[in-house]
Amino acid sequence: MIRISLGLVKLVTMSQTSLEQVAVTFSGPPGDLPFPVPDPAISAVPKLQNYRALQADRIVLTAEQLANRIAERFPHAGLKSVADEVAVVAREAIQTCQRIRRPLYSVRVTVTLLIAGLLGMLTLTGMRVRWLTSQELFELEHFVTTLEAGLGAIFFIGAIVAFLMSLERRAKRERLLKAMRELRALAHIVDMHQLTKDPESIHRHQPTKSSPQRTLTTFLLGRYLDYCSELLSLINKIAAIYVQEFPDSVALESVEQLASLTNGLSRNIWQKIMILDRAVEEHETHAPSATIPTVTAAPAHPA
Repeated sequence: MIRISLGLVKLVTMSQTSLEQVAVTFSGPPGDLPFPVPDPAISAVPKLQNYRALQADRIVLTAEQLANRIAERFPHAGLKSVADEVAVVAREAIQTCQRIRRPLYSVRVTVTLLIAGLLGMLTLTGMRVRWLTSQELFELEHFVTTLEAGLGAIFFIGAIVAFLMSLERRAKRERLLKAMRELRALAHIVDMHQLTKDPESIHRHQPTKSSPQRTLTTFLLGRYLDYCSELLSLINKIAAIYVQEFPDSVALESVEQLASLTNGLSRNIWQKIMILDRAVEEHETHAPSATIPTVTAAPAHPA
């Protein structure tokens, strides 16, 4: 007991003591210690990836994999071309984000020169006021006129400087909003491809002359609708990449509007999937069960 107490005192006083030395202090192997000893091999394992930010390369990989899945399941469907375009847009999003992160040196140099020119004009105006005699400057008429002109010039120059300093952000914002318009168009195109996929037509199909040709089975129709929902989710994630690299209030509002659009379209698709599942259950419930003919044995003749 005394030995264990001395070991605890020594553990507190030694700041650089290793686990092996602590084990020697307690006169036993590390397994006998009253606390777990971490394995050096386990501590050498690299940490997990950062899950607090979207990985653009992973989104591109997911989009390409989804395009391959659609191509394998529906090689002649128009949805395959849409999935390929979503994968291309995902790759272009990485390049666009890299351009947005880079500073626009041409805009910065131009803005700096213009601001320097405005400040020079303001300095010349101040020097011209200084040339006036003290009597002329402090006369009520000249003083009010000079003060009014000076305040107006300062306000005007300040507004111009604020506008010039926002030119770079405006240019990047316009580039991002253009990408949002493309993603919004893609979302509507995905919705157009699933528009005629009626789940009730599988078992209650009464076509007209203008009705589209329906060749999908119950399973294929469910997979088709599921792929459309995944494409809408990917479009939403691609939009989130942009605001992750460019945290602008206007851009964030545009991305939130796109997210609301894709979520609403995906909700309609999942309603169709639920109707399809219910139609399948009803069809299986009302389907006539197969009757197995019974064979009666012939009566045995008496010997």
